Amino acid sequence: MTKKQKISRRLMRFWRILGPGLITGASDDDPSGIATYSQAGAQFGLSTLWTALITFPLMAAIQEMCARIGLVTEQGITGTLKTYYSKPILYLMGLFSFPAIVMNIGADIAGMGAVGNLLFPSINAFVFSIVFTILLLIMIVYLPYQKFAAILKYLSLVLLIYLIVPFLYHQNLWAVLKGTFIPKITFNKNYVAILVGILGTTISPYLFFWQATMSVEDRKHKKKLLVLNKKIILEMKQDVDFGMFFSNLVMFFIILTTGTVLFNGNIHQIDTVEQAALALKPLAGAFAYLLFALGVIGTGFLAIPVLCGSLSYIVTETFGWQQGLDKKFHEAKAFYIIIAVSLILGLSMNYVGISPIKALIWSAILYGITAPVLIAIILHIANNKKVMGEFSNGTKANILGFLTLVLMSAAAVVLLYLQLI
Repeated sequence: MTKKQKISRRLMRFWRILGPGLITGASDDDPSGIATYSQAGAQFGLSTLWTALITFPLMAAIQEMCARIGLVTEQGITGTLKTYYSKPILYLMGLFSFPAIVMNIGADIAGMGAVGNLLFPSINAFVFSIVFTILLLIMIVYLPYQKFAAILKYLSLVLLIYLIVPFLYHQNLWAVLKGTFIPKITFNKNYVAILVGILGTTISPYLFFWQATMSVEDRKHKKKLLVLNKKIILEMKQDVDFGMFFSNLVMFFIILTTGTVLFNGNIHQIDTVEQAALALKPLAGAFAYLLFALGVIGTGFLAIPVLCGSLSYIVTETFGWQQGLDKKFHEAKAFYIIIAVSLILGLSMNYVGISPIKALIWSAILYGITAPVLIAIILHIANNKKVMGEFSNGTKANILGFLTLVLMSAAAVVLLYLQLI
């Protein structure tokens, strides 16, 4: 076997290992997340690049715990909460999660529609939103799990677009290195708000639910339900680590793009993804604009199924209804009806007086409230030997988990202060 063949075989083996972790990480860079990162770059240049180095280990630690909980308990976070915690906590999480996720879905659908309208101005953005929603519903309901998971996996490659865009514009290498490795923190309202926004966007509660349930589904379909061993845990960890690294790498490059192109072009206020795409056109060229816009649509197709799937798992696990993307519609009607309702509510939200910007603000507030509570519960479960046995948390996981809890708690307080007071 030649050296080239060996490398090719290793890459293929690694690609087969990748699954729920890669999809979860990639889905975190949804259109609303892209808007947050674009605003960070436009408003503060390269001075927030360093946040990617901070969020990666924290994000990876929490998502790894969620995946491990799913593998060990063979149920999602909601199912585990239902089994080991009081019902008020379970219902409270559902109460906050439902409106937050629906508003996130709505903001993402609106972003996709608006960008579609930019690419084809003769077609109304609302028409694009409707078409995208219908395509998403068909894809989720009618595709069997393995095909659906494969599509999401390959859709994650769309994010590679954002690794190309910055190189279509001249970069100052020293400024990039300085912004990456020398944190520049400005203690004013806008800078603190963007830091809180980045934390809330990268460490979102819906990802916790999705990661756990998808780890269960993935293991089921790989016929690994009989014996959970260290090899399976190691493969899961590699998948999660790579997925979270990829997610943060994309975040880094989006901030790099907008921090050089828009910031240097004196465009400092970006509220939506279509504004970011449109602003790039005269400054970085039509090709950069096209790639950025296509990336928004691709990430929407990746992230929205994760959002509405997470919501459906939360509700169906809470009430003990049949659930699972591996089941056909007639086998889990409630599961798919909840997905359809969440998509329709998200689509209609922008046409009943709730703008995408307001939706993002309120979803961020609700995520901010629930994230610290959920992280504390996840830490508790992951350290409970009665639940996790030999696969309970180690020292490193606890340190990173506790640090995430402290930062997300502080972010929640600051977010509430900035938005409500």
